[in-house]
Amino acid sequence: MGQLLSVNVGLPQNVLWRGETVRTGIWKRPVEGRRAVRRLNLDGDGQGDLAGHGGEQRAVMVYQIESYRYWERLLGRSDFTFGQFGENFTVEGLPDNEVCIGDRFRINNTLFEVTQPRVTCYRVGIRMNEPRIAALLVAHHRPGFYFRVIEEGEVSAGDKLVKVAEGPERFTVADIDALLYLPGHRPDQLQRALRIPALPAGWRASFEALAAKQVGNGQGVGNPGLSSAAHGPPAWPGFRPLRVARIERESIAVVSLTLESADGAPLPAALPGQFLVLRLRPAANLPALLRNYSMSGAPDAGVYRVSVKQEVNGKVSSFLHMQVKSGDVLEASAPRGSFVLRPGEGPVVLLSAGIGATPVLAMLHALAASRSQREIWWLHGARNGSEHSFAREVRDMIAPLPNIHSFVAYSIPDTQDRLGKDYDARGHLSFEMLQRLRVPHKADYYLCGPPAFLRTFTQALRNAGVASGQLHQEVFGPEESRTPGIAKRDARPPHAPAGAAGPGPMVSFTRSGLDVPWNPAYQTLLEFAEACDVRVKWSCRTGVCHTCECAMIGGSVRYDPEPLEPPAEGNVLICCARPEAAMQLDL
Repeated sequence: MGQLLSVNVGLPQNVLWRGETVRTGIWKRPVEGRRAVRRLNLDGDGQGDLAGHGGEQRAVMVYQIESYRYWERLLGRSDFTFGQFGENFTVEGLPDNEVCIGDRFRINNTLFEVTQPRVTCYRVGIRMNEPRIAALLVAHHRPGFYFRVIEEGEVSAGDKLVKVAEGPERFTVADIDALLYLPGHRPDQLQRALRIPALPAGWRASFEALAAKQVGNGQGVGNPGLSSAAHGPPAWPGFRPLRVARIERESIAVVSLTLESADGAPLPAALPGQFLVLRLRPAANLPALLRNYSMSGAPDAGVYRVSVKQEVNGKVSSFLHMQVKSGDVLEASAPRGSFVLRPGEGPVVLLSAGIGATPVLAMLHALAASRSQREIWWLHGARNGSEHSFAREVRDMIAPLPNIHSFVAYSIPDTQDRLGKDYDARGHLSFEMLQRLRVPHKADYYLCGPPAFLRTFTQALRNAGVASGQLHQEVFGPEESRTPGIAKRDARPPHAPAGAAGPGPMVSFTRSGLDVPWNPAYQTLLEFAEACDVRVKWSCRTGVCHTCECAMIGGSVRYDPEPLEPPAEGNVLICCARPEAAMQLDL
């Protein structure tokens, strides 16, 4: 039996942090008297970022006074007050290494169920004025936990916490937190965790991904339970020379380059949907230029094919279109990227516009090569026949597939384009077209195209009930930022940071087309990227959550602090890394 020492609430507020405005409800303060507990939170309480906090499974945050005392000793602090860790209930008893997921407790007339550990993020560091705390809470096995409200009621300080039911599997909060965030994901423990009904869907999906890694004996793949960037190690580090075997024109603006090894040996198989980074030198007296290009050919053909659209004023695309010829040697990375075809038996929808066809075309190649029995939808939008790349290739590839549906829309067809033969509908490919075709919602969707195309379709598909785990997208250029709780501001083109150039090694952001010498005035690559207005993703900023994990095409780093679990081989956690040599990042 435990005791409720303090009930703490707080509404979201804006706080200034590192020059940014953060919307957060991490500041909780004690309240007197009885406080109503609702399904989603307590009266007078709220969360600033509902994507990472709050909701039915995370309605009430619980932290223990015993952990308060532990951190006071460890950190040499004596300034803690109730609500210091952002918790709603400060309790005596109920330690993380004894309370189990699925346990139920009654407090006065209110019934609660333990659902998951706290997911630590940078905001608890802001509240504590201790940036390391997100990692320390996990590393020291004191995360705290969330309650789900089963029966609404009222609570107050002084109430007893009475356990009325025990969760199945008897898996403690501390152990399940360590199973996700720390090395050593034992298969038997993963299966135990997956048998707990109270465990929320997000945690369940993470453990399923970790279990799949164990079955596949995935060495060097990092933590797929935390990062979609976790895949097998790249076939080679950095760049190697590849010879241009042939060049083919696909449409008025697109050419394909087939690359082979210089000695003719087969190149390692790629995953369908991955990309190459090319390092090109248009002139001997100019710096090398780096660009990402999706692979468009069969992933296991022993050669790599990239297809390039000539862009107006595009230095690299113009060089590849006008100067490169068969027999030339180019420098290329190994296949990289997490936008890959997932295994499965259910329907798969390949949805693209323009040059966005390239990565999903590689997926179609893989499905065709295996004579897949899956229901496959090939949906593509082009301006007209002269700009419709891969039309004949796709027709030939899908002909023998038993469950294929193909639909092509031309926004501005030419007079020679034939409706019903060259294309199926006039206009831009739209969600309404998908509805008329009765494309299934319960399918894996793979999208690639211009930013407006992706925004429109992903929002429409989400509104239609397509689960987020079934939506996969690849973008042209930099991906969207993920900066939880930070007030949005107008995006700026990537640029060198203000002030004098740094004396350190060159850092190349390949998606952004920016090469900048490292400045040791910045603590991490994440801070450096932010100073360059490069789009980034992060949450904990201390090497716990792997949200910031990205491909490191070449180079080496030093970690400070060391991440709780290393990223996949060939990847980097930019939130706690500094470069040791010239490097290229998929950002």
